[in-house]
Amino acid sequence: MTISAGHGRLLWLLGALYFAQGLPFGLLARSLPAIARDAGLSPELIGLLALPAAPWALKFLWAPFVDQYGRGRPGHRRRWIIACQLAAMGLLAVVALQPPEQLFGSHFALFLVLLFALNALFATHDIATDGLAVRLLPVHLRGMGNSLQTGGYKSGLILGSALLLMAVEVLGWRAGWLIVLALLALSLLPWRGFDEPAEAVRPTPLDRRAWLREFTGFWQRPGMKVWLLVLIGYKICDSFGSRMLKPFLVDAGWSLSAIGRLDLVTSLVGLAGAVLAGLLLLRLSHRSALVLFGLGQALAFAGWALLGERPDVQQVWLMASVEQLADGLATVALFTLMMDRCRRDHDGSDYTMQASVVLAFAGLATLVSGVSVKLFGYSAHFLLSAGLGLAAIIPAFFIRPAISGAAHALHADNR
Repeated sequence: MTISAGHGRLLWLLGALYFAQGLPFGLLARSLPAIARDAGLSPELIGLLALPAAPWALKFLWAPFVDQYGRGRPGHRRRWIIACQLAAMGLLAVVALQPPEQLFGSHFALFLVLLFALNALFATHDIATDGLAVRLLPVHLRGMGNSLQTGGYKSGLILGSALLLMAVEVLGWRAGWLIVLALLALSLLPWRGFDEPAEAVRPTPLDRRAWLREFTGFWQRPGMKVWLLVLIGYKICDSFGSRMLKPFLVDAGWSLSAIGRLDLVTSLVGLAGAVLAGLLLLRLSHRSALVLFGLGQALAFAGWALLGERPDVQQVWLMASVEQLADGLATVALFTLMMDRCRRDHDGSDYTMQASVVLAFAGLATLVSGVSVKLFGYSAHFLLSAGLGLAAIIPAFFIRPAISGAAHALHADNR
C-alpha cells in the first residue's frame, strides 16, 4: 500500500499530537498514583485523583464550538491545538514549582483544581486533533492512523509515567516535570511541515437547536443503541483494573524506580500491540478485531488476579507485558470503529461524543477502584475487572456495519 507524501506528513503530525496528549495522561493516570501512594496517600484518595479527568467525559458539550469556531480559514484546528498545548505547559510549570508533600497534603484541593484545568485544556486539544484525523484520513488508512494515534499516545504515556517515576527518584520532583515540559515543546515541531486546508463553513450558525441536533442526529441512526452499550463497557475493564496496578506494586514492596523500569519496558510492549493492531486491521474486520482484542484485555486482568498479594518479579513482568499488549490491541480496534461511525462534516463532534461516553464510564470505574480494593483486596479487584471486560464484549457481537461517508459502499462488505 502506497502512502502519499501529504498523508505521510499527516500521520507524522497525528503521532506527535497524540504523543503530547499521552505525556500528561501518563503523569495523571500512572505516575501520580504510585507517587501518591509512596507519599502515604490512601487508596480511596488515590482513586479520587481521577476526578479532575471529568473534562474528558464532558468535552462533547463544547466540541461543536471547536468544530465551528474559526472554520473556513486554513489552520482552523491548528490554532486550537497550539493554544491549548501552550496553556497546558504553563499549568505544568506551576505544578513543578510546588513541593509534592504540599500537593498531596495541605494543597491537595488546589492540586485537584490545577489537574482539572490541565485536563480541560488537553480535552479541547483532543477534540481538534480527532477532528483533524477523522476529516483528513482516508478510510483505508484509518487502521494505520489509529495505530499511530495509540502508538503516539502510548509513547507519551511511557515518558510521562516511567520517565517521571525514575526522574523524580533520581533527579527530584521539579526536574522530572521540566523534562516533560521540554518534550511537550518538541512535539509542536511537526506543524512546520504541515498545511491544514480550510474547511467549508456550515450553512447555518451553531445556535441552541443546531447544537442539540449534533447529538440527536448522531444517536438516532440505526444500530446506535447497541453501539452505545459497547462504548459504555469496553474500556471499563482497563480503567477499573489498571488504576490500582501501581498501588498494588507499591504495597508489594516495589520502589518507584523499579515500577518506572517496569512501566517503561511493558509500555513498549503496548506500543508494539498498537502497531500490530494496525496491521491486523488491514485483514480482520473491524468488528472481529473488537471482540478478539476485548477478550484478550479481560483475560489479562484475570491473570493479574491469579498472582496473589505477593507475586514474584518474573510473574509481574509477564502479566504487565500481557496486559499492555492487550490494551494496545483493544484501544486501536475501538478507536477505528468510532471513526467508522462519524458523519461527514461532523467529524470532531461525532468522535468526541463517542469518546466522552467511553471516558465517562471509564472514569466512574476509576473513581470506585480504590473502594473496590479496600473492600475486596487486590486479587478480587482484578478478577472483578476481568468479569467486567467479558461482559463488555457481548454487545459487540450485535453491532451493525457502519462506515461514514461515500466509502461505505466500498467497505461494508468486509466490515
